Amino acid sequence: MNSMTGFGKGEAAVGGSGRVVVELNSVNRKQLEVRMSLPPELAAFETELRRQLAAAVARGAVQMRVMFHSGADGAGCGCSVNRPMLEMLVREAMEVRRACGLTPENVAVESLMCLSGVVTESSIEPDSAPELREALTGATAAAVEALRAMRAAEGENLKRDFEERLGVLEELLNRIEPLTAGIPAAIRERLLEKLSAEKLPVDTNDERLLKEVLFYADKADVTEEITRLRSHFVQFRRFLAESAPVGRSLDFLMQELFREITTLGNKAGTPAISPLTVRFKSELEKLREQIQNVE
Repeated sequence: MNSMTGFGKGEAAVGGSGRVVVELNSVNRKQLEVRMSLPPELAAFETELRRQLAAAVARGAVQMRVMFHSGADGAGCGCSVNRPMLEMLVREAMEVRRACGLTPENVAVESLMCLSGVVTESSIEPDSAPELREALTGATAAAVEALRAMRAAEGENLKRDFEERLGVLEELLNRIEPLTAGIPAAIRERLLEKLSAEKLPVDTNDERLLKEVLFYADKADVTEEITRLRSHFVQFRRFLAESAPVGRSLDFLMQELFREITTLGNKAGTPAISPLTVRFKSELEKLREQIQNVE
């Protein structure tokens, strides 16, 4: 079982022209949602990278950041100055200063270099595309592996927490079950007592009357709900043992658990049982919140 929260980083060399660095961050999301930040030179590889991620990650919001560091060691800045653009900007700035009656010689060239397009990173050579694809694939694979390792470690922590909470739910159900055993019989007795109190003729041999009494009494029988709750506990533990993504299955199972305990509480809402069902629901809610982080 894996969590949807994690981080991974991978690097790979691009021949002798630089290095590619891939960083992945993921948080919980119902579906797989991938957001990418790529240098313009690498935009052509976006579809391949998305396909590679989708094959390794089933759920979660994944932020992918790809960086290219130029230079033989991958540490060079790889920047260049667009001199024609800069010279044109200087001339235009001098003309504007003259028109405004200012000294034209004091043009702040450094400020002009901060404008978009004046200083750019060196572009990747077209003939390096095969090497670049291989480096991107390798760096992404390394980042995915690191991401999955962190998600698996977090998943183990979640699994231990789920097992503890499941034990609490089982203990609460064990306390509830004995309290429900005598409820149908007690309801039958109360119905017959009320009929007698109202001085209505009660014939214990009247089959129709007894059927009606049994019908209302059986409404408080929660044996079926208890059986289904215990069955859901068994299924929950099976999901915990799975290596495949089980987040959606656990989420659905939570809905079924809530349905059964709500029905049980409505049918057998005695003063002794009600506080236990409230606590059961509270523990279920905590469990459901944690399940939102499961892949």
